Amino acid sequence: MATAAREGRFEKEGWRVRKTGERFWANVVIDAIREGEGEGEIVGFAKITRDITEQRDSRAALDRTREALSQSQKMEAIGQLTGGIAHDFNNLLTAIIGSLELADRRVSDGSVKRLIANAMRGAQRGAALTQRMLVFARRQVLNVEPTDIPALVRGMSEMLERSLGPSVAIETRFPLSLPWVKTDPNQLEMAVVNLTVNARDAMPQGGSIIVAARHQTLAHDQERLQSGSYVCLSVTDAGEGMDEATLSRALDPFFTTKEIGKGTGLGLPMVLGLAQESGGDLILKSRKGHGTTVELWLPVAEKSPVVATQTVASDRPNPVRSLTVLVVDDDPLVLTNMAAMLEDLGHTVFEVFSAQEALVILGQENAVQLVLTDLAMPRMSGLELIAEIKTAWPTLPVILATGFAELPPGTDPSQVTLAKPFLQYDLEQAVEAAISGLRIPRAARFRSVKPV
Repeated sequence: MATAAREGRFEKEGWRVRKTGERFWANVVIDAIREGEGEGEIVGFAKITRDITEQRDSRAALDRTREALSQSQKMEAIGQLTGGIAHDFNNLLTAIIGSLELADRRVSDGSVKRLIANAMRGAQRGAALTQRMLVFARRQVLNVEPTDIPALVRGMSEMLERSLGPSVAIETRFPLSLPWVKTDPNQLEMAVVNLTVNARDAMPQGGSIIVAARHQTLAHDQERLQSGSYVCLSVTDAGEGMDEATLSRALDPFFTTKEIGKGTGLGLPMVLGLAQESGGDLILKSRKGHGTTVELWLPVAEKSPVVATQTVASDRPNPVRSLTVLVVDDDPLVLTNMAAMLEDLGHTVFEVFSAQEALVILGQENAVQLVLTDLAMPRMSGLELIAEIKTAWPTLPVILATGFAELPPGTDPSQVTLAKPFLQYDLEQAVEAAISGLRIPRAARFRSVKPV
């Protein structure tokens, strides 16, 4: 870079080489020497070369810090935005999905059922988009547990075939022995779907997608990976690939090369968020015309997978009898929907719009055997209601339903929690867990919904 600060003065920065062969970043200033008082003719030049390598590195480090801060502020803003809208959006989806599910069981006309199925797919896409935003913005609580990657991928092979269509073939390459990893299996399923759908879209004429995994131990810290034992799950396509400009932006939120209406730009950022929340990372490799490989690095689980499997199996509750349930929610759409789902399961339901009304009913009605309450309500929240119930009726089980991704600090970790939106199956499992005194993991809720 050369500049002329004033007539007769030139300044330039660039690499220089010492006599020893060492390269350094230099600031070179050339000043004209003039006759007399400096107004005469130029009789020569004075050259000063300064080694500013350290200053240049400091400026670069400061620029990187500013960029990281800016990115962090963007993430925080997106996190606050997604967390704020999640509650209202998830309440709407709860009413829509629950009503569609119940309506589908009560009609026999094939054309009506097709319309209901189409509406359900649209609602599921909305739910999946919300989940992607929450995972990307680090507002989704992960249920991290030992996970067998080959078993997970093989278990979803039928769903992948339906999602990808007949023009794409999936090839799996897993070693005979592979350690389990620490991650959220439900979010990992969603990540695999996102990556394979992206791979399919990169091959308009069809082709093969290779899903592979390998175990690798890093002896030293890498740029974004600490030393340790990992399993690298990769998805490779033989598609169009990305040029350097596209590759540099591929992980940016809401950046997409797909046509309008075909993508949100949250697929890869969601997978990156999952990887980093699990203690790993996402590495993207691509060249224009040579396809793309996405590597999802996940830390190896320390806990024995055999013990984890046995624990899950022993915690499976038995179906419960018909109950009298008190449902509390300030949103009439959600209240009506939850009551209808419970009644369809054979339960008797009392409906109230506030925690204060719930306490009145509990004081008058001794037959209530279970309370299902919303978290965010005016004047008295669901957590405050639960505290009152534990004081006056300590043995009465309670389910906390919430459209927020995070629970307030201090929430009892044993509290059975149901995330909105949910299917009737998830509600049934929550009822069984509450009555049996068991806890279902928050991230295991709404497991029936996959990205469409």
